Amino acid sequence: MKKELVKRYENNPILTKDDIPYPVETVHNAGVVKYNGRYMMLFRSHLANGRSIIGIAESDDGFNFKARQQPFMAPAKEGAFAEYEAFGVEDARVVFLEGAYYITYSAYSAHGVRIGLAKTTDFELVERVALITQADHRNTVLFGEKIDGRYVRLDRPHSDINPWSIWISYSPDLIHWGDSKVVMKPAKYHWDEMKIGPGAPPVRTDKGWLNIYHGAFQTMAGAVYRLGAALHKLDDPAVVLGASDRWILEPADAWERTGYVPNVVFCCGAVAEEDGTVKLYWGGADTVMCAGTAVIEQLVELCLTGGREPL
Repeated sequence: MKKELVKRYENNPILTKDDIPYPVETVHNAGVVKYNGRYMMLFRSHLANGRSIIGIAESDDGFNFKARQQPFMAPAKEGAFAEYEAFGVEDARVVFLEGAYYITYSAYSAHGVRIGLAKTTDFELVERVALITQADHRNTVLFGEKIDGRYVRLDRPHSDINPWSIWISYSPDLIHWGDSKVVMKPAKYHWDEMKIGPGAPPVRTDKGWLNIYHGAFQTMAGAVYRLGAALHKLDDPAVVLGASDRWILEPADAWERTGYVPNVVFCCGAVAEEDGTVKLYWGGADTVMCAGTAVIEQLVELCLTGGREPL
C-alpha cells in the first residue's frame, strides 16, 4: 500500500465562496503565514467578470478560517501599478522577512503577467513595493532570509522554447533582480512533464530548503496538476540536493476533481510547526481551499532517496 505523505484535513474544503461575505465565484490558491500566533490566509477569488482579487481570512488553529468583510487587495485604480493590474491580482505568497510580511502576487493586464511585491506589518494596511519582473513570470516565492548577503527567490518564467521550469534569482534590495538561472526542469514522461513551478515559500529544514512545487501532466482529458517536493542546499539554493520522483498529492476528492479548472491541487502556502509537521494549503479545482498536514522529515527523505534528476 502506497504511503500517504499528505494527510488531508477531514473537514475539507476549509473555505468556499459561501463563506465569503461579499460576492465571489471561487476561493483558491492562498498564501498562509502565522502572525501573532494566528494563521493569516490571503486567498484568490474570481469575480463574476472572471477577474481576480485577493481576500483575507483568519484562524486560530490553521483549519477553521473566517473571512473578513472586505477584500485585502484589489487591482490598483491609480499610480504605477494600475496599468499592470488591470486584469486582476492573483495567487499571493507571503513570507516573514526582516520584520515585515512580504507578499508576491501575479499582476495581470493587457501586457501579460508579471510579479508584484507588497508588504504589510499588521495585515490591516498593505503597501505595494515594486513590480519585480517583466512579462511573463508566475509563481514567485521569496526565501525567508538572506543567503550570502542577498535576497533570493524562485519563480517560473513562461517560455515556448524551453519547458516551463523553476528558476532562481538574487537581489540586493528586493526590487532589482539578476544572476538568474534555471535550477529544475520538467522530466520527460513524468507526472510533472508539462510544466513545473514553485508553490509555497521554501521551508527551512536542517537538511535544506524544502520546496513544495506543482507539476502538470497533459492527458486526453486535460492537464492534471499535482504537488511534489524538492530540496535545495541551505547556503546555495541554486543546488537542488534532490527532487521527489513521485508526487506527494494529487486530485482525489470531488472538489479537487470537479470545479472551475478540474483535476487541480495548487499550493501557495505552507506553515512549518514546532512538532515537525507542516500544514499545507492548496486550491482544489481553482474553486475551494483545502488543507492537510505532512511530516517534514518524511518529505525531506523522499527528496534525498529515490529522487529524480532536477535538470
